[in-house]
Amino acid sequence: MAVGLTYATSQTLVRMRLAAFRHALKDQNRLSWIGTGAFAGVVLAGGTIWVAAKGDLDVLVVALAVWMLGWIVGPMFAGGGDETLKPEYFSMLPLTPRTLSAGLLTAALAGVAPIISLLALLSLVVLGTQLSVAATLIALPAVVLQLLCFVLASRLAVAVYGVLLQVRSGAVLAAIVNAFILAFTAQGWALIVAFVSTDVQGTMASGARVAPSGWGLVAVEAAGRGDWLRVLLALAGLAVLAVVMFVGWSALLVRRTTASRTGRKPRRLLTATGPRDAAAAKEIRSWTRDLLYGHRAVFAISYGLFFCLMPLAIGWKGMLPWAGPAALVMAGSMASNLYGSDGTALWTTLMTPGSAGPDVRARQRAFLLVFGPPTLLITLLLTWWSGSSSAWPLVLSVLPALLGGAAGLVVACSVFAAVPTTDAHKRSGNPLNSGENESETMGIVWVMLILVSLTAGPALGAALAWSWWGVAVGVASGVLAWWYLGRLAAVRLDQRGPELLTLLRHGRSTTEQAKKAAVLDQLPRWRRTLANYCLGFGAIPLFPQAVVPAVFILTNNTDTKSWFLALHLEPQWHWPVIIAMAVLGLSMYTYGGLTYLNAKKKVAASST
Repeated sequence: MAVGLTYATSQTLVRMRLAAFRHALKDQNRLSWIGTGAFAGVVLAGGTIWVAAKGDLDVLVVALAVWMLGWIVGPMFAGGGDETLKPEYFSMLPLTPRTLSAGLLTAALAGVAPIISLLALLSLVVLGTQLSVAATLIALPAVVLQLLCFVLASRLAVAVYGVLLQVRSGAVLAAIVNAFILAFTAQGWALIVAFVSTDVQGTMASGARVAPSGWGLVAVEAAGRGDWLRVLLALAGLAVLAVVMFVGWSALLVRRTTASRTGRKPRRLLTATGPRDAAAAKEIRSWTRDLLYGHRAVFAISYGLFFCLMPLAIGWKGMLPWAGPAALVMAGSMASNLYGSDGTALWTTLMTPGSAGPDVRARQRAFLLVFGPPTLLITLLLTWWSGSSSAWPLVLSVLPALLGGAAGLVVACSVFAAVPTTDAHKRSGNPLNSGENESETMGIVWVMLILVSLTAGPALGAALAWSWWGVAVGVASGVLAWWYLGRLAAVRLDQRGPELLTLLRHGRSTTEQAKKAAVLDQLPRWRRTLANYCLGFGAIPLFPQAVVPAVFILTNNTDTKSWFLALHLEPQWHWPVIIAMAVLGLSMYTYGGLTYLNAKKKVAASST
């Protein structure tokens, strides 16, 4: 009876999941994101199979570890993963936790990501065919168990992360861990070089074989040489791990769907005497009391620290002065949807006459108070620690420019390009999931990373050209950006506040969706895909391959070459390569932006 109910539940949830996926494909924007991700995944899966065909087992086991790490970490940076079917939807149904968990797990396997991971895991079968018939047969259950562990590890990680975000200390811990993982993807090379002396690949491969992601490969290898005890231990280990993760996930789902969330009595009432002070106090308390706000603040600062401290592992202090600016860039991108995070609570502001200006300035003041002091302290201490006298005018010029630029951009972006999210009082047990517009939210975050970085351009150029005069330029540009962008946001909120509230309450109207679809219909699919690639990957040649090595060369920090192409070449080729990369990055952004701008103009012209 129980087995039949579980099967019927799983079948129903799979049909629901596939129906939702077919509906998502009707949205051209989401279709583009899905297609881009699927293409990249297939390419990576093909590379994994190619490594297996070559018989390079050390590289293969490390690649499988990266796949499993992507399953665990990826959802934390993509709004909690795909939760089309939320557990809360089924809390009133007479289903046991195990039945519901089994159904949700089965539905989770019916997606693009599991199929691509299955393609990558077929590398075990390719490896088995090179060893023996027995190894090929063992590879089949190993692939199934390994894929099951991938998906369960992802679900369990998101569930644990959601529990941590329910309490302040957990939100802080989760932010620090998240920041370390993201920084490691960019700067982990330093830790690897430091702690692995000569045999980098061999040592990483040994560690990857011990990790659960390598147990399937261990079973296939052991079957190839006839070590059946090791085969049994590896496969049994995967099966037991899957069961343990399934039981743990089921328990957390029960907690998520049954835990009551009661309000708390305010610890201290607002004592402001005017609208400006009241709005500022309210915003400060949002950053200190809303766990998601606090999580993002800690994440931004921790990321800046980890990103610039990791090279210390190899004794390189050149990145230390830039921890504060890096934290500000990340903070600006994480706070790019302030009004969208408010949701329908915006009506309390709109119902108060003349509140648009004070509210916008209050959000800017709160941003400055939350991120200004810590980033300034970090910059002063780490620049002093680095011992680089040439870095002082650079970082002290860039810091005020970024601080003012970010404070202006966060309010302007959140008013002009707000993305509807789930209201705070309606958040599910997975705080990472903020609604149905995750791809749009992530797009705004990536754009803000670029825009906030660009606000430091005049100050950095002035500091490189005139040294300490760059500080004055940085302060002036920061103040100008803070004032002008804040004024634009206040005027927009005052004039179009009701439309913004409607957007946050009901989502985009049918007319807006039709206009958006019309813009996309103006473009051939190949051109739209190319424009998306240009906008998505233009930052790679522009920043890490042009801006960063240019700063390193100008500050005489060329010892650590990392993945900066120009620094691996002869000195006479440094600047030509940097200029070429900068032109390439700017050209990619120009092409992508003009493609959509021209399509939008054609739609506007045809409608008139």
